[in-house]
Amino acid sequence: MGSFLGIDVGTTAVKAVLVAENGRVLADSDAPLKVDVPRPGWSEQNPSEWWDAVVAAVRGALKQARGRPGVTSIGLSGQMHSLVALDGEGSVIRPAILWNDVRTTAQCRYIQERVGQAGLRRLVGNPALEGFTATKLLWLREHERANFRRLRTALLPKDYIRFRLTGSLACEPSDAAATLLFDIRRSQWSAEMLAALDIEPAILPRIVGSGDVAGELSAEAAASCGLPAGVPVVGGAADNAAGAIGAGAVAPGNVVASIGTSGTVVAPTPRPLVDPRMRIHAMNHAVPDSWYLMGVVLSAGAALGWLRRSLSARGAALPEYSDLLAEAERAPAGSSGLTFLPYLTGERTPHADADARGVFYGLHAGHERGHLVRAVVEGVTFALRDSLELIRGLGASPVLATAVGGGARSTFWRQMQADVYRLPVVTVGPGTGAAYGAAMLAAVGVREFESVGDASREWQRQITIQEPEMNRAEQYETAYRRYRNLYPRLRGFFRETARA
Repeated sequence: MGSFLGIDVGTTAVKAVLVAENGRVLADSDAPLKVDVPRPGWSEQNPSEWWDAVVAAVRGALKQARGRPGVTSIGLSGQMHSLVALDGEGSVIRPAILWNDVRTTAQCRYIQERVGQAGLRRLVGNPALEGFTATKLLWLREHERANFRRLRTALLPKDYIRFRLTGSLACEPSDAAATLLFDIRRSQWSAEMLAALDIEPAILPRIVGSGDVAGELSAEAAASCGLPAGVPVVGGAADNAAGAIGAGAVAPGNVVASIGTSGTVVAPTPRPLVDPRMRIHAMNHAVPDSWYLMGVVLSAGAALGWLRRSLSARGAALPEYSDLLAEAERAPAGSSGLTFLPYLTGERTPHADADARGVFYGLHAGHERGHLVRAVVEGVTFALRDSLELIRGLGASPVLATAVGGGARSTFWRQMQADVYRLPVVTVGPGTGAAYGAAMLAAVGVREFESVGDASREWQRQITIQEPEMNRAEQYETAYRRYRNLYPRLRGFFRETARA
C-alpha cells in the first residue's frame, strides 16, 4: 500500500496533502507565503520562497503521517497565470509576476490591436486581460530588456516546483490554457499567436498530460523533502481545474461554486465552448479531451470580510462570521430592497471592468446590520449566478452544484445558493481543494485508477445537500433582476470616476 502526495502552490500558502489509496486524507500541512507589492497594482513573489514552503509543507505532512504508507507518486497544482522567468542555467531571473498583478493594461491593448477580438476568440479562446501570462512576457520585454534578453524558459508556478523536484521542464493543458498562448481546441501552443506577438516558441516548455508522469524526484529534492528519490511526479493541473477534480466535477452536469477570498464557477464541458463576447473563460480541463467554463468574482468572501471590518470599531474584537450570518438569516430574502454590487476591486465576469466599484443601493432607515450582511451575501451569490447564466447560455446544462471554499461551511449560504441557482447544492468529501485534486491525478498517473472519473467515483462521497425552495427562489428572482439592472446604469459613472 502507498499514499499519494498532492501539492498546491497557492498565493498565500503552499498546501501538501497525503491521501490513502481509499481516498482518505492521512495528513495535510500548510506553509504560509507573503506577497510583495513593490508598487500600487503590482504583485510579486520570489519562487525560492515557494520552494522553501513546499519543503516545509511536505515535511509537515510526512511528520503527521509518520508510520503511514509511503508516497507512491506526487501531483502538483498552483496559482494560474503567474510568470516565472528562468535563464539558460535554470536560475530565476526576477521575482514572479503574479496572476493578480495589473501593471499590464498597455500590453492588453497591444495584444488587442495585434490580434483583434476575432483572433483571440479563434486562436486562444480568451480575452486579453491583465492576469494572463502573455501580457507579463510583453511587459518584461518592454520594461526590463536586460532581463528579457536572459530569458530562456517561461514557467507557471507549479511547473517551476516540478522543475525543482525533477529537473524536468514541462507544462500541461489546464495551466497552459491560462497563458493566452495556448490553442485550447488543439491542446498545443498556438504558433500563430506566438508569431503575432513575436514571442519565441522555444521559451515555452513541452506539454504533458495532467495525469501523465512528467519526471521523477531527484536525489537532491528528495533529500530536501524527506522522500525517497525516484518517486514519479505527474503533470498536475491549474488550481481551478485541480479544485474541480477535488470536488468531483469531472464531467458535464456538475458545476463547482467556490466562495473563498474570490469566487469562481467552474463547469466541465465535452467540447471547447467559447463565448462570442468572451465574457467567461474557456479552459482545458485536467481530464483528457475535456474543457471547462470558468467565471470569476474578484471579491466574494473578501466582500463579507470587508463589511465585517467596516462595522467594527477600531481596536475592537471583530464579530464572528457565524454571528453575522445568523443576523443575515433573520432578514428577509431580498434584504428588504437593499442591493449590493460586490465590485470592491473591479470585476472579472461578466463585465471585465477594472473601474467597477462596490455599491449599496436602496438603503432606508428601516435597514439594520443583518440587512447589510444579507445584501452582501446575496450580492456575491448573484455575481456567481451571472457566470452560471453565461454557462447556460452557451448550451451547458448543469443539474448539480458543488459548494466549496469558506462559504460552503455555512448552511445558510449553501441554501441561498440553491435558491438563487435553482439547483441542488451539495458538499462532498473526504477532501476538496486543489491539493486533493492533485493527489487524485498522482494516483491516476501510476495507474491506481484508469481515469480521473474512476478516481472521483472511488474517493468522493456526498456529505450534505440543499434543494432549492421555490417560493424563496421567486423572491430572489426579483432581487436578482434588480441587481442585474444596476451595473449597466452605473458603468459610465464608474468610468468617469476612474478617469477623474
